[in-house]
Amino acid sequence: MQARARHILVTTSEECEDLKQKIVGGADFADMAKQHSQCPSGGSGGDLGSFSPGQMVREFDEIVFKEAVGEVHGPVKTQFGFHLVEILQRTD
Repeated sequence: MQARARHILVTTSEECEDLKQKIVGGADFADMAKQHSQCPSGGSGGDLGSFSPGQMVREFDEIVFKEAVGEVHGPVKTQFGFHLVEILQRTD
């Protein structure tokens, strides 16, 4: 199984919710990642590339490998902070 996703990492769930509302309202995910993400992947629009189960933290896997593709999920709390996760594709 493989998935491709992108994410935005911020420090609070409130900031995460605010960004999610902007994206749902039409803001571009990649632009929001470039402007707000605290992860180095923000520079590439939050793109994490392709990965298999177990390569990311458990909380990420639970979203990426179980939830709907093409939607923005979150806030997802991990040891790093709060994430918005967009699942771009998944193969079994």
